[in-house]
Amino acid sequence: MTSPVLVTGGSGYLGTHLIAALLRDGRRVRATVRSTAREGDLRAAVRRGGADDAGLEVVAADLMADEGWREAVAGCAEVHHVASPIPIAQPDDPDELIVPAREGTLRVLRAARDAGARRVVLTSSFAAVGYTPKPGGEYTEDDWTDPDTPGLAPYPRSKAIAELAAWDFMRREGGGTELVVVNPTFILGPTLTAALGSSMYLVKLGVEGAMDALPRQRFGIVDVRDVADLHLRVMAAPEAAGRRFLAVGDGGAWSFVEVAEVLARRLGSLAARVPTREAPGAEPPRPVIHNERARGLGWRPRDTETTIVESAESLRDLGLLRA
Repeated sequence: MTSPVLVTGGSGYLGTHLIAALLRDGRRVRATVRSTAREGDLRAAVRRGGADDAGLEVVAADLMADEGWREAVAGCAEVHHVASPIPIAQPDDPDELIVPAREGTLRVLRAARDAGARRVVLTSSFAAVGYTPKPGGEYTEDDWTDPDTPGLAPYPRSKAIAELAAWDFMRREGGGTELVVVNPTFILGPTLTAALGSSMYLVKLGVEGAMDALPRQRFGIVDVRDVADLHLRVMAAPEAAGRRFLAVGDGGAWSFVEVAEVLARRLGSLAARVPTREAPGAEPPRPVIHNERARGLGWRPRDTETTIVESAESLRDLGLLRA
């Protein structure tokens, strides 16, 4: 019998999709949550994702404490480290994000190494790649966000610091455990859980008409199901060891206004309150983000319009939209 696969942050937006995908593939999964009080919701989400949760074991482990991690990783040759905080609003104290992101990542890597895990796949972010201005705004896996970039917000700073710390740890102390990093852009797509992360919460606010004007940003979009699929692919591919993989759809960079226009065109009355006015300001750069490395593993992202529409539909289907 194959060993169980460990997924940290199992009750989250990406974690539930990844667990469901693993279970549908016939794998046994051990998932960490901060509190086992979340187990019922996690199992319901996994079943919502079309998986049988009989092969799922749920254990408690907190990124800010050592307790539970040795037991969580025991017997797991493969570890997907998905757990990391993504705030709705940036905190006043950057350490509120930086410390959990960095120390939690190192805690998981240390436990995986000590347990003799074959490979860890870490969910980082495009925030660790492309938040330092670059002439032309064209980004590949060779680019890095400089944590000391003037004016850099706490979230991208935390992602860059955590990923840099992960690579440094693996070079110095990784032993025989391999590291692969997935760097998603803005993640959308149907949610399996009612506990909404920041990206889906923004969709909820937009559909409910809770914003007078949309943020003036330009960003790549990737489907949560495609990020889960890329996690599986890089875990399995020998050539992925020691590499980063940008996860972005093929539709180029989007604005919130363009997302709103898709919702209004495709969803009719459901999107009747979606704002179509953008906050005032200068036109922000529209990045060019490459996904050729991921596509080289056979990864094929979904159509972005479908991702946007199914995001809002899942909120409706779960009863998460105000009447």
